Amino acid sequence: MTNDEVHAFLDSRPGWISLTTISKDGFPHTVPIGYFRMGNEVYIGCRAGTQKLKNIERNPKVSAMLESGSTMQDIKGVCIQGEADIILDPAEQLPLLRHSMASRGTPEDQLPKEARPGAAYIRIRPTKVISWDYAKP
Repeated sequence: MTNDEVHAFLDSRPGWISLTTISKDGFPHTVPIGYFRMGNEVYIGCRAGTQKLKNIERNPKVSAMLESGSTMQDIKGVCIQGEADIILDPAEQLPLLRHSMASRGTPEDQLPKEARPGAAYIRIRPTKVISWDYAKP
């Protein structure tokens, strides 16, 4: 897929993405988690102190995978490999929270005015994007 097609695919599938981090014993740790895209970066909201955050603090290399389809003719997906960092500052979190909620249809007058206590965001800066679309020739 082109870069624009990858962005459109990510934007069209609000819901869950599979995030893989590396645990302290070197094994992959994969979890389904909510996400959204801003520019080329993917953001994931979660609670502070979770295992995925501890893994990123030790090793910021992550991958995130999203796929759709049920037959060989309509399977498509994106795997993003990149460097992650953790956003704990409420002042940085609030615009992310508002963007995420607005992109899912929350009216402007109902968007939060402050960040959620105990929240964290993961920002993934892609270094490699792998995509596939079996419907294409």
